Amino acid sequence: MEAPAANPRVESLEALLGAMHRAIDLTPAPKLPPVDEGQIRERLALTPTQRLALFEASQRNVARLLRGARRDSA
Repeated sequence: MEAPAANPRVESLEALLGAMHRAIDLTPAPKLPPVDEGQIRERLALTPTQRLALFEASQRNVARLLRGARRDSA
């Protein structure tokens, strides 16, 4: 069961867990996207000029954050 090449069947796992008074709960769940799709939709609703302005503001914020981090760590 624990061998690197082991590929246990669900029945085997159920039997092992049953011996410990446990059970498997196989409930389908939606897979969450790895990115915030809502934020992407919001950005795509903007004009290119608006997106560029947001990007530039974000870059300024990151630069300010980095300057503060360097000053505090020195």
